[in-house]
Parts: sequence; C-alpha cells; structure tokens
Amino acid sequence: MDSKTNFQADEHQRRSANYKPNIWKDGFLESLNSKYVGDDYTRQSKNLIEDVKNMMFVETEDLIAHVFGGFMDEKGALKESNYWDVKGMLELLEASNLAFEGERILDEAKASSTVALRGSKVWNPDNNLARQVVHALELSSHRRVGWFNVKGHIHAYEKDNHANTISLLELAKLNFNMVQAALQKDLSEVSMWWNNLGLKEHLKFARDRPVECFMFAVGLNFHPGYTSFRILLSKVINLILIIDDVYDIYGSLEELKIFTNAVDRWDVGVTEQLPECMKICFQVLYNTTCEFAHEIEEESGWNLALPHLSKAWADFCKALLVEAEWYSTGYAPSFEEYLSNGCISSSVSVPWVHTFFSTTHRDGIKEIADFLHKNEDLVHNISLIVRLTNDMGTSAAEQERGDAPSAILCYMREMNASEDTAEAKIKGMIDNAWKKINGKCLRTPQQVPFLSPFINNIATNIARMAHSLYQAGDGFGDQEQGSRLIQSVLVEPLPL
Repeated sequence: MDSKTNFQADEHQRRSANYKPNIWKDGFLESLNSKYVGDDYTRQSKNLIEDVKNMMFVETEDLIAHVFGGFMDEKGALKESNYWDVKGMLELLEASNLAFEGERILDEAKASSTVALRGSKVWNPDNNLARQVVHALELSSHRRVGWFNVKGHIHAYEKDNHANTISLLELAKLNFNMVQAALQKDLSEVSMWWNNLGLKEHLKFARDRPVECFMFAVGLNFHPGYTSFRILLSKVINLILIIDDVYDIYGSLEELKIFTNAVDRWDVGVTEQLPECMKICFQVLYNTTCEFAHEIEEESGWNLALPHLSKAWADFCKALLVEAEWYSTGYAPSFEEYLSNGCISSSVSVPWVHTFFSTTHRDGIKEIADFLHKNEDLVHNISLIVRLTNDMGTSAAEQERGDAPSAILCYMREMNASEDTAEAKIKGMIDNAWKKINGKCLRTPQQVPFLSPFINNIATNIARMAHSLYQAGDGFGDQEQGSRLIQSVLVEPLPL
C-alpha cells in the first residue's frame, strides 16, 4: 500500500476544532457602499481642516504636562495627596506604559496609580472619566490600536460639550466616515478574492475568517492610501490561519513533514502525495507569494524578494511542525524551549517581511537583510507578546481539544505553580517586552530614515493587534467576540 493510500485510510482520524461558520455573509460584505466618497466630501473636509487650523492657535498652556516628580515624594513613592486626583492618576498610569527598562520611577508610578484608580469612586457608567479609568485598567491606550478607539474618543469629546470645538468634531466625524468608506471598498475586494479562491469549500476544518483577517490589516494601517497593503496583509493573515489549522487540526505527522519540506524547498512537486486539500493550500500559498514577489520586481527592478518571503513561510511551518511533533509524541517541552519555538510559530515574521516590502520606499527594499538583522530583538519582543497574549486568550479552548501545551501550562508544570501564578508571570513578561519595544521605537534613532514610520507605527501595531484579538478570548476562533468592533469600524458611520 503506497503512502497516498495510507493518508486516505487515515481520513477518519482527522481532528476538528469545531469552529463555527462565518457569520459575515458574502452578499453583505460585497454590498457595503458608504456615501462618504467623492469630491463634495473632500472639499468639505478641506474646509473643516482650515477652520481647525485657525482654532489651534489658541493658548495651549493648559495642555502642558507636569515632570513626574510632582506626583512622587522624596522616597520615590506616590504622594498620598494625589490618590484622590483621579484624572491625574489616570494620566500617570497611561504615561507609565511608555516606560523603558530600568525606569524605576515609572514602575512605581504604574503600581501606585493602579492602586489609586482601583480604589477610586468614579464608577458611574455615564461618566466619561469613569469609562476612561475602566479602559486604562483593562489595557493602556499605548497598547491599543488607535483607530479602533476613535469613535469612543469622539463620543467622549462630544459629551464634554466643548462649544468652541464644533469644527474639530465635525472634521473628526467626517474623516472617520471617509476612511470607513475606503475600508469598505478594500473589504469588498478581499471578500471577492477569498470567495474566488474556493479554499473554504476544500478546507472545511479551517477557520473561514476573511473579515477578521482584514481587520488585522486595518489595525496595522488604516490610512486610505494603503489599499494594496491592506489587501496583501489580509491574504497573508488568511493563509496563516489556514496553515495553522492544517498543522493543529488536519494533517498527520507524515503529511505535515511533507508539507513543511515543500514550503522549505518552495516546490509544488513535493506535495504530490498529499491529500487534495493540502495540495490546494500549498498552491494558493505559492501563487500568492510569487505574485507579490513579481509585483515588487516590477515596481523596483529587484528580483530577490521571493527568497526572503518564502523563508519566512518556511520558518513558520517548521515551528508548527515542532509543535505537531510534540503533540504526536506526547513530549512536554520546558518553558524556555516552548517559548523559543513559540515566538516563531506566532507567525510575526511572516507579516513583518510582507509589510516591509509592501510599505518601504523602493530604494530601501534592497536593505532587507540589514533591516532584519538590526531589528531581530524587536521582532523577538513583538513575537513574544503575540505568543503570550495568544496563549492567555486561547489556552482553555486548546487544552479542551488536546492541543500542544501553552506557555501557561508549561510554566505551571515546570515551576509547580498555580494558574494564577503562571498568568502573573506571563503578564510580567508581556510588560517587559513592551518596555524593550518602547526602548527601540521611542528612543533609538533610525539609521535609515525612511524606515522609521514602519518601525514606529505598523510594526508595533502587530503587538497591539495581539492585545485586541486575545484580550477577551480567541478573536479569530470566536467571531462573536469581535463582531461589535467590526460593525463599529467597518459598517456603521458616525451621524453628521
């Protein structure tokens, strides 16, 4: 009996994650058609911008922030008199999340302001300040995707009833609606691409989540001028989800070894003995990546992008294979061993490399090798945040279906610790990774100037998207969790 027959005989042993069907219907996605497009709205926006410019020349003394010493006593502790200044404590907490490693004063400020805010009595849900406190205690603004919170900021500002800032509010609302209109067009294109692929019919075990994948791309860069970037990243994230499910749920260990070898060698012929759905999966990965590499060559005249793109995919698949081998053999990795592999299986390097090529000025594309080398530590810390937030959000579901162990389980077993202790350890690691990211992005001058926006905005938004996705569970697996945010950002305009 040949290998192909063996694979077919094992079909009944396939696992299932019991993912629910996609809640976003194709007709609905492709019918989104905001009215906030065209020259009339562009002219209105330009007029409002001029009004706001004139308004900004008012006195700004009230906007100047205090140095942190005013909050602290001579021993470095928070002055008790400040505990009742809720707005001041909120601002202090938010500022403390910009700390670098070794900034003891900010560490103390974060701990003290957290205690002060948890003990405050501003919990009226109709109170803007109370909502901001709840928001900050859940997750700081610095770790949130800025665009996802724009509506909330507009509503809060509106309730404060600033009579002299009507133009600013109108501009903010109009800008949001115009951006939303552009995003709807992008989403419609992504939806059509996904449906034309036909992958969801062949891979019924995998997550059918084109809208959530598009939201990931929006979280990285919402600006209307980045349509091609969002469409590309949506495709990449879709493929990451599918391949992750192939390794986690569908493939036998032998099939996964063949699939990994095919990606590593970048050779369609290697997949010949695989089940049809895995062959189709690789073919889509191959075609999508080669098309992007060809676009780069046409735009820049540089034909060496494909090796970097395919290597990112190969490294990702090799890490997934390691996890599949652990599961198959019942091997229990150490905490350090798990994280070393888990940072790669987090998949961060895949969108990282694609994003670099999609957003970098044509003259900078050839600097990819130097860029990757100089930012290895940044990639590691973003990957660590993605891996740990993912594990915090999905550990229970993955444990229930018997997947490979998570960071929480590895730490509990190795240290004989409780789940609460393990979660506290992991939250501390996430905090420390953010400090290192802050140190890289807020302090280090970039040697190649045109790379700074990439580092400071899009790259760090990968870490922010991890918090957005996994703060309350599995943002890709459980669509209901993120449906309200998707409606708000992509479907519902602000009334003007």
